[in-house]
Amino acid sequence: QVQLVESGGGLVQPGGSLRLSCAASGFAFSAYFMNWYRQAPGKERELVATISNFGTTTNYADSVKGRFTISRDNAKNTVYLQMNSLKPEDTAVYYCKADNRASRRVYWGQGTQVTVSS
Repeated sequence: QVQLVESGGGLVQPGGSLRLSCAASGFAFSAYFMNWYRQAPGKERELVATISNFGTTTNYADSVKGRFTISRDNAKNTVYLQMNSLKPEDTAVYYCKADNRASRRVYWGQGTQVTVSS
């Protein structure tokens, strides 16, 4: 049974930090690129960051470059998103997604809420 379980969301003040985790099970984690997406109320889901299957390549949305860092631990089947200098506009539900570039198989987590507010 495939599972992606996000955790680490919550309420934080502007300028603060959070670290999201996404624990994977039920599939060959190291064969998948991992991604973080977010969706704010009334907006479309957007890609925030991507990391290649062995972590050699990362990409970020312009809106988070220099503030967010994606990383992964293949031994723990977990991907992380370190979020620093948070802004109110970072408020959203954050989702992790696994995708296999060869098979085009995709898995999604259930999301975790991040709220940035004073």
